[in-house]
Amino acid sequence: MLEQIPHPAEHVVAIRAGGTVTAQELQQAIDLIEMTKKRCPKVSLVAELDNLRWMTLTALLRDLGYGLTQIGELDHYHRAAVITDKEWIKHIAHLEDKLVRKIEIRTFSHKEHSAAMEWVAELPQGTTQETSDDDDEEPEQKGYHGA
Repeated sequence: MLEQIPHPAEHVVAIRAGGTVTAQELQQAIDLIEMTKKRCPKVSLVAELDNLRWMTLTALLRDLGYGLTQIGELDHYHRAAVITDKEWIKHIAHLEDKLVRKIEIRTFSHKEHSAAMEWVAELPQGTTQETSDDDDEEPEQKGYHGA
């Protein structure tokens, strides 16, 4: 099971995983992240993972595939909060924080749930929640004048 958790900040995608996650549920989460990336220049994530048992093989492959496509998109992400009391999940999150330098990843216990939600709501200085109109400009307006 994968379900969205409400969060007041427009740029935050918050998800709770429990039991077995299917490819269809994972695709809904991916779609939610992609919609948020279109609306906001920076996206932050919250993942509650304590009751996660496993993912179906199709879900695991989709998750790995999506993760690989995001390597070139890391500038769209700001922070990721992992809420868990399981030590093995914390270790994986700390490893990811070391490997993926462009995204700040922190773990929080369930007692720190509200602190995690506040932390991911913070945006980098100078960033607003509105998308830039620069994407609508012609290349010449952005300073590109051909080869």
